[in-house]
Amino acid sequence: MSYYQQPPPGGHPPPFQQPCKSHCAPTAPKAEHLALTSLLPRHFVHKDSPQPGYNQPPPSQSYSPYPQQGYNRPPPPPPSMSHHQYPPQGGYPPQGYPPPQQYGAPGYPPPQQQYGAPQGYPPPQQQFSPPPGQYPPQQHGYGAPPPGQYGAPPPGPPPGQYGAPPPGQYGAPPVQAYGGGPPAPPSLGYSSQMPFVDTSMEAEALRKAMKGFGTDEKAVIRVLSKLDPVQMFSVRNTYNQRFMRDLLRDLEKETSGDFREALLACARGPLQQDAHTLFHAMRGVGTKESDLNDVLCGRTNADVHAIRAEYRKMFNKDLEADLRGDLSAGTETLFVMLAAGTRHEESTPIIPQNIEQATTELQNAMGTGPVGLNKNAVHACQVLSQRSDGELRAIADTYQRRYHQSLTKAIDSKFSGHMKDALHLTLTRALNKPMAEAELLEDSMSGVGTHDRHLIDRVVRVHWDRGFKEAVKQAYRAKYGKDLRKRIEGETRGDYERMLVAMIE
Repeated sequence: MSYYQQPPPGGHPPPFQQPCKSHCAPTAPKAEHLALTSLLPRHFVHKDSPQPGYNQPPPSQSYSPYPQQGYNRPPPPPPSMSHHQYPPQGGYPPQGYPPPQQYGAPGYPPPQQQYGAPQGYPPPQQQFSPPPGQYPPQQHGYGAPPPGQYGAPPPGPPPGQYGAPPPGQYGAPPVQAYGGGPPAPPSLGYSSQMPFVDTSMEAEALRKAMKGFGTDEKAVIRVLSKLDPVQMFSVRNTYNQRFMRDLLRDLEKETSGDFREALLACARGPLQQDAHTLFHAMRGVGTKESDLNDVLCGRTNADVHAIRAEYRKMFNKDLEADLRGDLSAGTETLFVMLAAGTRHEESTPIIPQNIEQATTELQNAMGTGPVGLNKNAVHACQVLSQRSDGELRAIADTYQRRYHQSLTKAIDSKFSGHMKDALHLTLTRALNKPMAEAELLEDSMSGVGTHDRHLIDRVVRVHWDRGFKEAVKQAYRAKYGKDLRKRIEGETRGDYERMLVAMIE
């Protein structure tokens, strides 16, 4: 269930969504797929398979239900609460970006040491979250692990909340803790229950800017560029209900070019934009592989479940079926795994023996020699896509100490094409998320010309969490010796430039 399916208090209807006019025809199974799926864990062979799911607990293990009230349930909103009344989003104060630690470990101050932390493993990343009391606690920044060192499981939310579809819906696995720890909450904007804030002033300002002859582009930029996911959701509903119009349609009609695309990507909000990006990545001739990577690599289970549900709601299509129809061979297998939302939770304890075994399995799966002869790509994908970020950091550290080579370089040398790019991004987001996003931003601006669609998606994705955005800007300066704002200004022009700069500030 997506967060659009339950409007906030006040009865605002969801925004109008134009129905999809084209559907991909089903394709016959590929021979390579039939060969590869025989090697897959039973959970990934087919979504309708009656066999037990991957990573399910043994029958003897029971999971007691969580109470209905408590952790992460938004409190009843007051009758009218302006978003100006709560403190600004953030919580990650601007400061000099520390140099990356050895083996790609995130360069943030590690949380307090807890039990079960093997010596020598890099610390988990710090969450980027708003100050206490701003919003219900939610996961931020592509699944940054909660405070606490390896092996210290934090409390988890009740299953089924915040956008994760109920068991069996849309092909998603039952909501549960994968890997032994309680599930993490979704990122801000991926919830099925959104706090209500009064954004009537912003809705009025947008209508005034687009009413009559001409458009006040600066006013539109000023309003949309500074809203967080909760405020954006409320503005869209308020605008649509109060003026009996559709905000997205009005933006599309009143603007044009890359400026229009940037406004729409922002106005959709993070969840709807992810679903929109995935759909258009697989629409038409060819596949926009980097878009699939950007949305699905390194995401939390809760976010993936919300994306799958929103994808079906917006386009009446199943995400896994579309991935199978558009990809083939090893990349199909990898993305079915990524889209399943069954990776280990960040609260999973880091057990040194398991890390050593996973490192050995990964090295064997990557094959022998510099180019990875006789590799088992399916098993390598399974190891890298199903481990938590904390486990991946520990595996990367163990791999470096044992084989005297970074795991990222090993992946780059033994894989190629789309699979290499997806595995590389999955690992680098686990090792250092701000640096991974900084590299993606530079990639969209490097070389001849600017990849504007990628630049728009990546700036919009980073800007939702202000604390994380500051960390990305610092990481960009640390690696490239440039200011991200000036780099964007050098690649863009006009209202398009002003919109991107306003979001990145």
